[in-house]
Amino acid sequence: MTGFSGKWKRPHGDELAAYPEYADLRRRQIANDKSVSNFTPPMATIAVTYADRDANEAELKTFAAALNEVGGDFEDAFMTAPSPGIVAAAMKNEFYSDEDAYLDALADALRIEYEAAHKHGYLLQIDAPDLALERHLSFADRPISDFVKFVERVIARINRALSDIPRDRVRLHVCWGNYESPHDKDVALKEILPAILEADVGAFLLPFANPRHQHEIKLFRDTPLGPNQSLIVGVIDTLTNFVEHPEVVADRLERAAEMVGDPARIQAGTDCGFDTSAGMGRVTADIVWAKLRAMKEGAEMASDRLF
Repeated sequence: MTGFSGKWKRPHGDELAAYPEYADLRRRQIANDKSVSNFTPPMATIAVTYADRDANEAELKTFAAALNEVGGDFEDAFMTAPSPGIVAAAMKNEFYSDEDAYLDALADALRIEYEAAHKHGYLLQIDAPDLALERHLSFADRPISDFVKFVERVIARINRALSDIPRDRVRLHVCWGNYESPHDKDVALKEILPAILEADVGAFLLPFANPRHQHEIKLFRDTPLGPNQSLIVGVIDTLTNFVEHPEVVADRLERAAEMVGDPARIQAGTDCGFDTSAGMGRVTADIVWAKLRAMKEGAEMASDRLF
């Protein structure tokens, strides 16, 4: 995508204000961090366009080659792409007349990437941390109603960009930020879930291994999924080198099945990716594989009990 240049400082929100010792620790960690920074991104300074389709095509073909090299009997494969909202939140608007115009332009550009993933036969996963994360970053000093309206506007753009892709080929991932911190300023899922469930997708991926949000799986007892929609339950914490016991995974899935009301409508997943920014490397590769094995074993145990 073109239209971005310069650099600005992303707000850290008010999450660290109550914990000065932890804030000092994070500053020292960041000073020695060699990974890509999430807090000094570029800005939108001219019209945003999806100019280089070849680069995206190359990435899709590289992914296909990697799958072929590994082999194995894959049921399906998914490719990720950002939501218009996370781009709008991270890449400050310095060109468009207002946020709605910026979101419209981003949705039109990202539509190209979404449709390319579908054309290559992949499930499309739209990564939308903005739908929860930005409450304690960009909207930290604004009413919750303003943030919910932002979520609704982003969902509307996502739906428009997905109009030519079957809903059962799309999943939406929402999270509160894939980083270790207090997270006690996170927005409650109950505030945003009704708006999120308006997304025209086949599945929702939510981070229920997250210790701040595990309990919120209970919301699905009274807030049903739409017809032919499923819930991908985050059962693996991507922020720690602890390897979950398969019984823990099974317990989480069984509880989710009870809340959703139909075990056929849930699936095991990780809370997020294991490397939010290139080079971050919080969880080592050997432990990542151990966690994924635990997820598989736990899912098999839950399936044996639920079906």
